[in-house]
Amino acid sequence: MIKKSISQCLMVLLIMGASITLKAQDDSKDYVMFESMMMTPDYTKLKILGDNMRAHNAKYHKDGPYKAAVYTISTGPNSGRMVWMMGPTTYTHLDSRPSNNGHDEDWRDNVMPYIKKIHTSEYWKMNGELSNTSMLDGDNSKYPLILVRYGEIDEDHAYSLNSFFEMVSKTVKAMEGENPWGLYYNEFRQGNLGRHVASVSFFKNWAELDDDSVSFKDTFETTIGKNKWRSFIEMGDGVFSNSWDEIWSYSAHMSGE
Repeated sequence: MIKKSISQCLMVLLIMGASITLKAQDDSKDYVMFESMMMTPDYTKLKILGDNMRAHNAKYHKDGPYKAAVYTISTGPNSGRMVWMMGPTTYTHLDSRPSNNGHDEDWRDNVMPYIKKIHTSEYWKMNGELSNTSMLDGDNSKYPLILVRYGEIDEDHAYSLNSFFEMVSKTVKAMEGENPWGLYYNEFRQGNLGRHVASVSFFKNWAELDDDSVSFKDTFETTIGKNKWRSFIEMGDGVFSNSWDEIWSYSAHMSGE
């Protein structure tokens, strides 16, 4: 588990598709990508929305590349909003996504009337080499709490991005126990929204945030080197001009389970 100390050490940050080195890995069609939509619900109609969202996802997004998961955002600037996520999927799968057999009409008539606003619709592609997600099996209920850290790249220091996350990845993989952690790149430009890269830590419960038995810093110094810690922190300060955290809680009900 990724402990509280990890989240204090820039575990998750962001970059945009402006980096050629990041896009180079996208040449392979063997990749993991998620579609996500952030929305503000009508808080006076939450029960109706929850039941209708559940019915929609159970019928049209039950499994495969169109499987849906719904999260509520518990902390950060987007608290109270929801995230509807589909995948893992690919661009090729999107050509055959559910749209017929009443799908679009059901979403229009039974879901959208209870949504106040859709804020972003994005596609996030995972860096499979650096991520540590082999222990995840697609059952979101096993890790119903996730810490998402977004970051914004400073263009003048973008060249250090890969080196920074290589050290993060190597450290996470060397930590004791199972520490699911994923690194995702936003596929399309976001203007001034700053949602370039997201690093995700997966938790079984809130209590894991109290567990300091495994230190990211200690593991870093053992794996990377004690003399590298300060330069690592300074590298993060230079690469990222802004970052923020959000805790998401998985809703099995709205996900159609």
